[in-house]
Amino acid sequence: MTLNEQCEALAQGEHSNPFAVLGPHAARKTWVVRCFQPQADRVDVITVDGEILGAARPLAARGLFELRLSLPVQRYRLRVFAGDGVSDIDDPYRFGSVIGELDRHLIGEGRHEHLYQLLGARPAIFDGVSGVQFAVWAPAARRVSVVGQFNQWDGRRHPMRLHPANGIWDLFVPGLADGEMYKFELLGADGTLLPLKSDPLARCMEPPPGNASIVYESSHDWRDNAWMAQRPQHCGLDRPLAIYEVHPGSWRHQSGAGRAGQRLNYRELAVDLVAYACDMGFTHIELMPVTEHPFDGSWGYQPIGLFAPTWRYGTPDDFKYFVDACHAAGLGVIVDWVPAHFPRDEHGLARFDGTPLYEYADPRMAEHRDWGTLVFDFARPEVVNYLVASALWWVEEYHIDALRVDAVASMLYLDYSREAGEWLPNKYGGNENLDAIAFMRRLNEAVHARGAVTMAEESTAWPMVSRPTYVGGLGYTYKWNMGWMHDTLGYMQQDPVHRRYHQESLTFGLLYAFSENFVLPLSHDEVVHGKGSLLGKMPGDAWQRFANLRLLYAFMYAYPGKKLMFMGGEFAQEREWDFDHSLGWELLEQPAHGGIQALVRDLNRAYTQRAALHQRDCDAAGFAWIDCSDAENSVIAFLRLATDTRDHLLVVCNFTPLARYDYRIGVPCAGRYLELLNSDAKIYGGSGVGNPGAVSTESVAAHDRPDSIRVTLPPLAALLLVPDNENMNA
Repeated sequence: MTLNEQCEALAQGEHSNPFAVLGPHAARKTWVVRCFQPQADRVDVITVDGEILGAARPLAARGLFELRLSLPVQRYRLRVFAGDGVSDIDDPYRFGSVIGELDRHLIGEGRHEHLYQLLGARPAIFDGVSGVQFAVWAPAARRVSVVGQFNQWDGRRHPMRLHPANGIWDLFVPGLADGEMYKFELLGADGTLLPLKSDPLARCMEPPPGNASIVYESSHDWRDNAWMAQRPQHCGLDRPLAIYEVHPGSWRHQSGAGRAGQRLNYRELAVDLVAYACDMGFTHIELMPVTEHPFDGSWGYQPIGLFAPTWRYGTPDDFKYFVDACHAAGLGVIVDWVPAHFPRDEHGLARFDGTPLYEYADPRMAEHRDWGTLVFDFARPEVVNYLVASALWWVEEYHIDALRVDAVASMLYLDYSREAGEWLPNKYGGNENLDAIAFMRRLNEAVHARGAVTMAEESTAWPMVSRPTYVGGLGYTYKWNMGWMHDTLGYMQQDPVHRRYHQESLTFGLLYAFSENFVLPLSHDEVVHGKGSLLGKMPGDAWQRFANLRLLYAFMYAYPGKKLMFMGGEFAQEREWDFDHSLGWELLEQPAHGGIQALVRDLNRAYTQRAALHQRDCDAAGFAWIDCSDAENSVIAFLRLATDTRDHLLVVCNFTPLARYDYRIGVPCAGRYLELLNSDAKIYGGSGVGNPGAVSTESVAAHDRPDSIRVTLPPLAALLLVPDNENMNA
């Protein structure tokens, strides 16, 4: 193109290489400075000290100005006269790119794990000038511009530089700072002007309907050095994990004047939620997704900003304050993270540069029909790089201890929720998504290398989900035990008179309980979409419903596996969870609900303090059946054992409303056993039937053991008995 044609293309917002025209250029023994200032009546080129080098002449294309100089000039400014105003600005087109050759190479290979140090918007000082460095990946775009109030959202004003080898566009815009709102304007390869796009790597975002990205520079001063130095230990397989799953917006609402009914912000949660979780004895708080999302009703599971904590509860530094407070109180922080899919909102990732960029191009792979969302293209190195970098951003920037990865099954299987003919087999003809598998292995290796852990929400029989990648596993640290949850809740929903016919629902899980490192989840998924509350699932009259719930919780805490309870379950929330409303804290005024809360508190204490209940959660040597065959009485008995097997705990559960007296149980050691916890105790709202004092063994063989005890089994209750070590014979 001729110079005039290029200038006209710039003025029309159609030029793909603005640096070829704008900024300083050598030309026939002279030096030319060109700028595009469509709002200007006149532009002077001045030195950085304010000395006038000359008045730029307007070119044929409206808004283009040019000054020819006899000597080279690199450091200059523009004095812009517009209407009655005059302003001195630095020309963005005199600055080179900060993205170096190695960075471009790593990005092109999809191996730049610190992608957030290059892409997005970062306040920077370049050649002594402060501003913001913008960069975005959009390989198919003909032109990309950064727009905002600073340029009246005019995409012609700040077109960006393209690095053709990897599709990165970048531009340093002087004079901008923390808090500036911006978006990207893209011209598709076919010349179509796309809807304005939010930054895929935005650190902070504006609420809808604006949805602008916001330049954000953190000033948080971390105070959790001691915690971070020990972070790998806090989620160890031999450590207690009692996880409190929370939706921040509906845990508790404000009650005071002025903000009554409003959700708590991150800093308020740092006080109220942290204190509550500590009082209840939980070891970790798991937050449902706090990555930015456009629709409240998705609860965060349809993210649109995988690098931005949602605006709903405060700023990114407010969120850091919350994490810091958790760590100061001895609580780990887990966040739900969603790499499986993203929504179709036009300001988001969908057809970002006018083509299927982040999503698969083939419609047989591109869509999650259940959710109406798009699937990330795991075959594309840049997309995998984006996702891994997001995970590391939360682990490194926000000190998150664990990522719970959502919807793993939907990533593993190409035919997930698809009928025959609606999916595309892999190169071997199978239904496994080989690229997604490779992505997850890389993800888990990267997260573990930073001292954090991962948890898979995976509901199928896929093998070795929580086994290391070097032995062929997916590499997750833990896997949710959905089978245990389904079988146990199904059993508990049976009328006790019928439970004798379903004993296998309690026992089957022990056939695979140690095939993975399991978390036992009573999560939000069990109290939504018409499923009712956990209390509502329990059969019988009011007393039996509460007794059944106490029994369920005691059974879960005694069963091998880490523990997870969704908020409200700990005090027997009566209604189904509603993300728009606070939990029913007023229920705690009723003794039955207060009793459930007291039980959960004591179960957490027992679980965390007794090595037998957690040290071998993921080891078959930590569990032994005493009797799993008494289906007629709906009773099971088993042992939990620490590494030192003298430290053991006897668990007996009676799943009927009939108390059973003089029930004989074989035990491993002669001596005395003490009742550590009885879910039927009066302090929990029970009937108070139990075994006060110590229970002494008798030399009567039972359950293939030479010694046994006779105990009273309370109705619909679990007993946790421990040896009186001062009076035991090993």
